[in-house]
Amino acid sequence: MLAELPRKFGWPHEDNPQERLLLDPLPQEDMNRIMLRPMLKAGSGWWLVVALLSAIVLVCFVGAWAYMIRWGMGLAGIRRPVFWGVFIATMVFWIGISHSGTFVSAILRVFNAEYRRPITRAAELMTSFSLICAGMFPFIHLGRVWTVYYMIPMPNQRQLWTNFQSPLAWDLFAITTYLIGSTLYVYLPMIPDLAMARDHTTGWRHTLYKWLSLGWRGVEYEWHYLHMAIKIFAFAIIPVMFSVHTIVSWDFAMSMHIGWHSSIFGPYFVVGAIFSGVSAVITVLLVVRRTMHLEYFLRPEHFDALAKLVLIFSLAWTYFFFNDYLVEWYGGDWVGHQLLLFQARGPVAPLWYAMLLFNIAIPCLTLWNKRIRRSPIALFLITVGINIGMYLERYIIIPGFLHINNMPFDWGNYNPEWPEVSIAFGTLALFILLYTLASKFIPLIPVWEVLEGQLSHTRRRIGRTVVTSVAELE
Repeated sequence: MLAELPRKFGWPHEDNPQERLLLDPLPQEDMNRIMLRPMLKAGSGWWLVVALLSAIVLVCFVGAWAYMIRWGMGLAGIRRPVFWGVFIATMVFWIGISHSGTFVSAILRVFNAEYRRPITRAAELMTSFSLICAGMFPFIHLGRVWTVYYMIPMPNQRQLWTNFQSPLAWDLFAITTYLIGSTLYVYLPMIPDLAMARDHTTGWRHTLYKWLSLGWRGVEYEWHYLHMAIKIFAFAIIPVMFSVHTIVSWDFAMSMHIGWHSSIFGPYFVVGAIFSGVSAVITVLLVVRRTMHLEYFLRPEHFDALAKLVLIFSLAWTYFFFNDYLVEWYGGDWVGHQLLLFQARGPVAPLWYAMLLFNIAIPCLTLWNKRIRRSPIALFLITVGINIGMYLERYIIIPGFLHINNMPFDWGNYNPEWPEVSIAFGTLALFILLYTLASKFIPLIPVWEVLEGQLSHTRRRIGRTVVTSVAELE
């Protein structure tokens, strides 16, 4: 059976039912072997990538942060009137990426989108890893990180207490809740696959998976409770997802600053977060498919469906993006009009036009075409470009909008310095490193979910038509 698998690994035509994953079942043992083979074997290329990423994290992230701690925040380009720069823009970007797992897994699970089954685990891991990267930036931006205990709501000699009316305090609770909830949401569906790995490994791996699988045996009542727990977490994590980026948008919208004081920032930020998150899922899945040889599980139908979602959210993001300018336009605010001219003609103009190209022009002109949606190279370039554009959007909104205000004498420019750029790049290397390490310890494909979907999907003839029917297994 495994000898016949390579012929399935291309990008075949979708009209053949055998080219749909849930209609092309393999024996469970073969699917387990396909998933475990790249996990249990680490070649020289993998070790080289890990060593390179580790070096980048140590030099660009740890080294630059330590250097900035030693010599102070004056090394950063943060100057009056711009007091939020690359650090906060990068934090907002990573929080946006974290929406990938919740949307792809929880929302699609609630709506019974069957194509979600092989892609949920990879998306859920992105949520936890990106939140880890985002959670570091408040400490980095603090500068004197050793005084962080003053921010803890506890009695101290300065009598500082949490201001619960500030959206910055809401950020702490929302992001912490999201990180804990998403980590549990990743772990629960992972238990049967960890038990599968336990039964197919020996040595320290067997011991590790034995502890992590919590004694899973696969009996009926365990499956019943697992499905109940996943459903509860799916419905619980969705409002947390929307609240996180809505609260992040309130960090800006609740101020009176020109360009930030907008009632549309909530849905605008949420749509942008899902837009960048789903694009990042496609990028990661393409790399996983190629490097781990998981072509049996990750098929054209999955990338085609995700690319359609990217196209939809590109159009939605375009609406909210231009609608944000209409508020200033109809309000007749002169400074708001100058803000638009500042972006179109000022020092951030190249970034502004690049953002429009990556986020609007390219997706809307390409993703309507099925051939492009099913081209790995084209999808990879488009989704990477989208996340470059979304980072530029965060940069323009945060330090870019701070360049001008209601007092022209206080206008100024912001030029990021090398420690800021180095730390931001180091978190990208950290995210990739965490994912690379996880690929050798965690089954990135939920094999049990794929098997469950294959058992519930059947083909039957009604008259002259052959249709697919889906049965409820619970």
